[in-house]
Amino acid sequence: MRKDYIFTSESVSEGHPDKVSDRISDMVVDHFIAKDPFARVACETLTTTNKVVLAGEIRGPVQEDKDEIISKVRDCIKDIGYEQDGFHWQNADVQYLLHGQSADIAMGVDSSADKDEGAGDQGIMFGYACTETPELMPAPIYYSHKILELMAKGRKDGSLKGLEPDSKSQVTLKYVNGQPSAVTSVVISTQHAEGLSPEAVKEIVTPVLKESIPSNLLDRLSDSEYYVNPTGNFVIGGPDGDTGLTGRKIIVDTYGGAAPHGGGAFSGKDPTKVDRSAAYAARYLAKKYRSCRLKYSVYYSIILRYWCGKAFVDLCKYTRNKHH
Repeated sequence: MRKDYIFTSESVSEGHPDKVSDRISDMVVDHFIAKDPFARVACETLTTTNKVVLAGEIRGPVQEDKDEIISKVRDCIKDIGYEQDGFHWQNADVQYLLHGQSADIAMGVDSSADKDEGAGDQGIMFGYACTETPELMPAPIYYSHKILELMAKGRKDGSLKGLEPDSKSQVTLKYVNGQPSAVTSVVISTQHAEGLSPEAVKEIVTPVLKESIPSNLLDRLSDSEYYVNPTGNFVIGGPDGDTGLTGRKIIVDTYGGAAPHGGGAFSGKDPTKVDRSAAYAARYLAKKYRSCRLKYSVYYSIILRYWCGKAFVDLCKYTRNKHH
């Protein structure tokens, strides 16, 4: 494996159209699981100009709770911060297409007197942990997340005036001997109020960048490789600018491309959907191996394999890597 290389990861904010969809789908999961821990939920959300479409399969009071869920959809949009002409929590049309779960799927998943609960689908799931950050996450995705986390905090508490919810970040790091050595490029794109120039937006977000990434990694970043809103104006954004769908940010949701991905999304799925729950379990195992067993290794990767309707899992691969 190469020890000296360049690696890039991106993140997207809570106001990105796909993340708005993820947030709403997960709200639906929370709603039904809170009422019944054994509820089944598979919810997909589409967001576009002043419209939200919910579709999926539910085992629970799906029609009885329709009005309550629609109200919670509006709460999600309001909390993110959308009060724009093209996407507003009060005015958006919410189309509700949730319905009951297939009896054929339920038969394979449900436990009974002679079988344990089975997996809701087949697939492979990866877990990963590394030493690049205290959170055992790869540095490029971790710092990309941190930038947007602090931008959202400042937008909501009023300390970063002029920013709107939709934003993206991208961080490129140079690795030397397998470890992060220097940030070589940063891109921040953020929706903003009408009238703010790219230079003004850059002035707003630069303190966030400096707070997000350690100075020893950032001090060699050239201004020519620091891009803020490189396309210019970014006033029209969110679902009004681009349609959002649940589950389209699977690399952002995991390790930023630093580890393999089984292909399944997380949001909108109850724990029987192993795309989500097994990926969480694999991450937990990778972290435990890193912190408890193999002290000097740089990264750990766990791969789990499931069969639809079956109540067992196969640990099909475990890898570790040392640079010292």
